[in-house]
Amino acid sequence: MSAAPVVTGIGVAAPNGLGTEEYWQATLEGRGGIAPISRFDPSGYPVRLAGEVPGFDAAAYIPSRLLPQTDHMTRLALYAADAAMRDSGADTAQLPEYGAGVSSASSMGGFEFGQRELQNLWSKGGRFVSAYQSFAWFYAVNTGQISIRHGLRGPGSALVTDQAGGLDAVGNARRQIRKGTALMLAGGVDGALCPLGLAGQLSSGRLSTEERPDHAYLPFATEARGHVPGEGGAYLVLEDRDSARRRGARVYGEIAGYAATFDPAQETPGADGLAHAIRRALREAGTDPQQVDAVFADAAGVPELDRTEAQAVTAVFGARAVPVTAPKSLTGRLYAGGAALDLAAALLSIRDGVLPHTANVAAPAPGLGIDLVVGSPRTVTVDCALVLARGHGGFNAAAVVRRAH
Repeated sequence: MSAAPVVTGIGVAAPNGLGTEEYWQATLEGRGGIAPISRFDPSGYPVRLAGEVPGFDAAAYIPSRLLPQTDHMTRLALYAADAAMRDSGADTAQLPEYGAGVSSASSMGGFEFGQRELQNLWSKGGRFVSAYQSFAWFYAVNTGQISIRHGLRGPGSALVTDQAGGLDAVGNARRQIRKGTALMLAGGVDGALCPLGLAGQLSSGRLSTEERPDHAYLPFATEARGHVPGEGGAYLVLEDRDSARRRGARVYGEIAGYAATFDPAQETPGADGLAHAIRRALREAGTDPQQVDAVFADAAGVPELDRTEAQAVTAVFGARAVPVTAPKSLTGRLYAGGAALDLAAALLSIRDGVLPHTANVAAPAPGLGIDLVVGSPRTVTVDCALVLARGHGGFNAAAVVRRAH
C-alpha cells in the first residue's frame, strides 16, 4: 500500500477569519463570528443569527468576467482554493497534463442561485430553472471554475453528503493520489445564508432560535438547543509524498486514514455507525486508539445527537481518555465546509502544539464521559488527531491526520 498523502497547502474562509492565519488566531483567542444576519432582513424568521464570512470583497479576488457567472458561495470557494494553492507553492504546469485534480463538496450552495432564479421568474421577462438544475449548475460551476483556474485537468468530483462532505471530498482525493495522481485540491466551502436557504434549513428542526451569539450554539452542553448556520470552509492541497519531497514543499501533516459509513434513515442516528467509521479510519491509518492525541468533534449542538457522538467516542477510546474539542462553536456549522475547516484546524494544532477550546461551553453535560476542552486552548503535543463529521440523513465520516515524518 502506498504512503499516505501529505498536506502542503491550506486555504480558509471562515466566519471568524478570512485567511488561514486570521482564522487560527481568532480561534485560539476565542473570537467568534456568530452575529445577527446582515446579508438580508431575517426579522420574519425564528433564526436571526449566523456565521458570515467578514471582509470578503469578491471584486478584489475574483476576475470581473466571473462575477456575473458566480454566486457568493462560489466566490468564497474560489478564494479558499486560490489561497490553498498559493500556500502550497505547487506549480501544476510542472506536473503531467492530467496529474492534478480537484475534489470538492457542497450541500447548500445551490440555494442562492435558486433564489435568484425565483426572483427572475417574478420579474418581467424573467427566466426560471428547476431546483435540480440550480444545484447541478452550482456544483458544475464551483468545481469547474476551480479546476480551470488552476489547470487541474485530472480527476474531478463534487460530493453531496451534508456535514460529512468536507471529509468525504478529502477521502476521495486521498484515494486518487494513492492511484497515481500527483496533486489534488480538496475540501469544501458551503452555506446558504439567503431567505430560501434559511427556510430550507429550518425544516431540519435543528437550528437554534437563541438571539444571544454566545449562547446560541453550545455543543455538548446541558443548555444545547441546536446549531447556528454559517458559511465558509477550507480547501487543502494533498500531494504524493515523494512529489512533495522532490520540490522541497513545507508539509503540515498527512491524511493517514479515512472511512465513511451510512446509518439507515432515522430521526436520531445511533452511535454504532460513527464508532464503526472511527475504528475503520484508525485501522487504515495503522493507529491504535491510545495514539490519538485529540478528537475534533462533529458537535451537532442537539442534546440527543451530542450524546450519541459522545457514546461513539467513549466506545472506541474509553471515558475521558482523549481530549475532545469543537472549534466550530465560534463559527456555526458550515455544512460541507465545516469538516474541511476542522481538518485545517487539526493540522494547525499539530503544527503549533495547541488545541483550540470549545467556546462558550463551561463543561460538558453530565454523563457524556468526554474530556471536552473548554475555557481556553490546551497546550499539548499533537502528533495525531481524529476529525469526525456526520451528515443529515445518515452520513458518517472519520479522518486521521498525523504528523508527517
